[in-house]
Parts: sequence; structure tokens; C-alpha cells
Amino acid sequence: MRLPTLTQLRHLVILAETHHFGRAAEAAFVTQSTMSASIKELELTLGQTLIERTKRQVQITPLGAEVVARAKDILNETEDLVALVSAAQGVLTGTLRLGIIPTIGPFLLPRIWPTLHRDYPGLKLELQEDKTARLLVDLSEGKLDAALIAFPYEVDLFKQLVFADDPFLVVLPKKHPLCEKERLTARDLKKENLLFLDHGNCLRDHILSASGFHEGSLSQTMKATSLLTLVQMVDAGFGLTLLPKMAVDAGLLRGTGLQVRPLEAAKSSRRIGLVFRRTNPRTEDFGALAELLRDELGTPLPPSRKSEKS
Repeated sequence: MRLPTLTQLRHLVILAETHHFGRAAEAAFVTQSTMSASIKELELTLGQTLIERTKRQVQITPLGAEVVARAKDILNETEDLVALVSAAQGVLTGTLRLGIIPTIGPFLLPRIWPTLHRDYPGLKLELQEDKTARLLVDLSEGKLDAALIAFPYEVDLFKQLVFADDPFLVVLPKKHPLCEKERLTARDLKKENLLFLDHGNCLRDHILSASGFHEGSLSQTMKATSLLTLVQMVDAGFGLTLLPKMAVDAGLLRGTGLQVRPLEAAKSSRRIGLVFRRTNPRTEDFGALAELLRDELGTPLPPSRKSEKS
């Protein structure tokens, strides 16, 4: 009895996501003719039609949708099998596909890269930067081994290892009246034009919570797509913002003359952690990586806030 190959199943999953042979071929790094032949061979092997072909797009049949769901499970289990073998070779060896959000990646990875390269030469780190929601989708589909994200965030479907605090700092122009205070509170920010990242970024929600603002109060507030843009807007006099200490320590304010003040609030920091599938056997790898990151940040969680959920 002939069986489908993993490559054929992977091609089917990609085709189901793109609904287009050209885009699917590009995503799979193969030619369109190779993609088409792979799907046709899969259908011949199974003896059933899985897709409806038209000139403009591809539609997945009801049976095809069921096969896609099963194919994702098979691919995930195969990835976990490979991870099991990698874990047996030693801590942080082999390929590790790590997702990371944009408000962490550029500020933390350059700091740990020399240590990773020196202490774990057998590690091949493949990085993917994206928003949290997209990373979690890729993690669930087996495209990533783990993701480095900020909390609070709902990730109950995954195991999580939260290992550090990242305090928020208020960023304001040098001559702003609030510069006279050594520490600021949420009440100090109430009458200020506070600048935020645009919708869809978890840091926006974290800062809203810390500052005491809510969505209904932001109609006159400018929004940005990156932390660098926020800094430039504050430097130009548009208002104030809050930044993670991680970004400030990495030199994001260098050359601006902007001032920072600690924020005294009930939720004055975000938490940093790793999430991964419960079936992934590389727990020791993730623990070692979390320890390295925690030591680099220098702001571990207090004992009462340490969290590893299973």
C-alpha cells in the first residue's frame, strides 16, 4: 500500500493556506509545476480529489479539509520526533526555530548572541519576527519550536515559561514639567497626550493597562507602528510614551536627549517568557534558553511571580 510523503502533506497544507498554486510554490520554495505534481500525486495515492482547481484560485473539498487537518497533526508529531532526537544530542544543539515579537527581538537578541555563539556552538537558531497572535498560530501548526513573547497574554493551549520582568519607563522631552519628579504615577499621565503603538500589538495593551488609559480616551492620540517611531514623535513634541526598559537599555533613545522616569503603578511592567507546545520534548533546551535570557535582562521575576504552567 502506497502512503503519502511528508513533503506531499506539507505541500497540501501550504496550498490550503494560500488557495493559489503560485503562492504555495513560492512559500514552499519549489516551482509551480513541482507543487502541482506533488498535489496530483497525493490525490492519486489516496484515490480521492482533495482540491477543486479553477483558473483563479484553489478550493479545498470537504474531504480535503479533513485531510489537511490530519496532515497538520502528522507534521507536528514528526517535528516533535525530530525535536526528541535533537534533545538527546545535548542542551541547545541542532536547529531551534524561535519566534519573537518586534518589541523584544531587536533589543534582546543582539545582547545574547555572543554568549549563544560561544557556549552553544552546536545550536542553529532560526528566527521569525512577528506579532504574538501570528507566532502562536505558527507554533500550533508546528512551524516554530517556541516563541519569545510578552505577558500577560492568553496562551493556555501552550506550556509557558515566564522568567523575567521588563519594567515600563515614561519617556518625555528634556524640559517637560514632569522631569522635576523622580518617579511618575499613572495619575501624572492622565492629562498628557500619551502615544501608543497601533492596534494589534500586545505592548499597546500592556501600556494602556499600566498607564490607566482606556481605548475610549484615545480618539485624539497619535498611534505608531514601531517603538522607534514613538521615540521620534516624543522627540518632536507630540506627547509622551512608555517604553520597556529593555528597549531603553539597548540604546533606543541614544542621540535624542529624551528623559526617562520610572513608573509607579500596579502594573508597571510586562513579563517576558517562552511558550511552546506541550508535546515538545525540548523542555531542557527552553529552560536553558530562559535562564540565559533572564541573566541578560537582570530583572528576574520575584519568587511569588515565577511561573511555569504545564
